[in-house]
Amino acid sequence: MSDLPLIQPRAETVAGQPILRALPSARVRSIGPFVFFDHMLPHRYPPGSGMNVRQHPHIGLSTLTYLFEGQLQHRDSLGSDQQVLPGDVSWMTAGAAVAHVERTPDALRATGSAVHGVQVWLAMPRGQEQSAPSYRHVPAAQLPFSESLGVRITLIAGTGFCLESPVPVLSATLYAELQLQSGATLLIDTEHAERALYVLDGELELDGVTLPPRTLAILPAGLDCLLSARGAGQAMLIGGGALDGPRRMNWNFVASDPILIEQARQRWALGDWPRVPGEDERIELPN
Repeated sequence: MSDLPLIQPRAETVAGQPILRALPSARVRSIGPFVFFDHMLPHRYPPGSGMNVRQHPHIGLSTLTYLFEGQLQHRDSLGSDQQVLPGDVSWMTAGAAVAHVERTPDALRATGSAVHGVQVWLAMPRGQEQSAPSYRHVPAAQLPFSESLGVRITLIAGTGFCLESPVPVLSATLYAELQLQSGATLLIDTEHAERALYVLDGELELDGVTLPPRTLAILPAGLDCLLSARGAGQAMLIGGGALDGPRRMNWNFVASDPILIEQARQRWALGDWPRVPGEDERIELPN
């Protein structure tokens, strides 16, 4: 598998938080329902500071935030106000219109804290893009996992490896955290049509091909793949069924119809949008 496609994510900064953005890329626009993949790099905030992503809008997607370290406070225009801890799933479905904020909780802002995690966006099925928004928090203890022969699989969303997550996904989805001890192997089968593997750290190989840390490997369709650990490693496995048609992405908006995106841009610019209770600051529409 010497021609295994490897995506090098681009470095960006969001509200002071350094990230690596693997999706979308020029080579691959989506993997299953996943249209966006941000690795929030390990970052320490000194006392008096923290992450502060101000009020901003979404349509046509579900966001999923998963932390390895730190805490975030999720607040949205539905009235949700949820503290997100490591291993929890913060799942927000935008539908026709939602707004939210994500920030370091006040207590940690006072003392200083670190953040490390991943945020992904999943495109909603075309027939549900204009549905009502919703929010679901799933504590870490409710996520299914398996542990055998040096491999721990935590199923974050969807189905895979004979596990099923309680996160209410809208289409065929595979999203798992993989932790392998040195010498361990894991067969990744073809249950899902599209699959990709993002290596967080460690010495991992896929069918004998070395996977550099912080890269996204696109797995070949229709083939089982063997993941091997020369040293301890950690990775995120994403996938699912192919999208039911192309998607447009513009700023924080995802839609199958560009008219929906233009309408959302105009509404946000005019202030005609659901508001997060108690929030006055917002991110303005970029040019």
